[in-house]
Amino acid sequence: MIRLSVVLPVLCLAWFCAPPAAAQSDDGAFRVGAQIAGAVSSEFDTTDIGIGGRLAWHPTTRLGVEGELTLYPRDFPDGFPFSASRVEGLFGATIGPRVGRLRPFVRVRPGFVTFREAPDPIACIAIFPPPLPCTLSSGRTLFALDLGGGVEWLSFGRTFVRIDAGDRVLRYPMPVIDPDDGIREDGFFSHDFRFTIGGGLRF
Repeated sequence: MIRLSVVLPVLCLAWFCAPPAAAQSDDGAFRVGAQIAGAVSSEFDTTDIGIGGRLAWHPTTRLGVEGELTLYPRDFPDGFPFSASRVEGLFGATIGPRVGRLRPFVRVRPGFVTFREAPDPIACIAIFPPPLPCTLSSGRTLFALDLGGGVEWLSFGRTFVRIDAGDRVLRYPMPVIDPDDGIREDGFFSHDFRFTIGGGLRF
C-alpha cells in the first residue's frame, strides 16, 4: 500500500506545475457514474465490498464538487456479524489539473457511514463499557472523512473511467471496549484504506 504521505504531495505538485488546461468542448460540466468500492477496516481486520454511484459538477477544469452514495450489502464482519449492511455517503471536492485526457486529483470529502442492525440477535456480555460490536449492533451512524486522490481518464465519446484510493477516517462512539480489548473512554478515530474503480458519462 502506497502511503498517502507520498501520494498526496506528488499529486499536489502535479497540480501546481501543470499549465491550465483549456476547456474542451467534450468535457461536460457534469459526471454521473457507478463504482465498486472496497474498505479495509483497521478495527475489524475485514475488507468490506460495496457498490455505489456518484454525481459530480465541474465548474472549472481543476475543480470538482461531488456527492457519492455506496451500499455495502453483505453481513459484517465475517464469522460473527453485527451489521447486516452499511450505507456510506461522502460529499466534498476534488482538485487537480487536466493533462491531456487524464485528470489526476486530490480529494477531501466529509460524510457518514451508517451501520445497519445485526442480521440476527447477538449475545453481548453485561459489562460497562460495552464491546464496540455490541454498541454498533443496534444500528449507528458514524462521522466519516475521506482523504485521498486518484485519476480520471476522459475516455472515448462522453465516457470516463476513474480510480480512487485513500484514507477513510471513522469516528467511533464512546465509551466502548475496542476489538483489541482496550477501553476507550472517549470517542476515537480509525483509519481504513478505501479504494474504488468505476466509470460513467459526461454531459
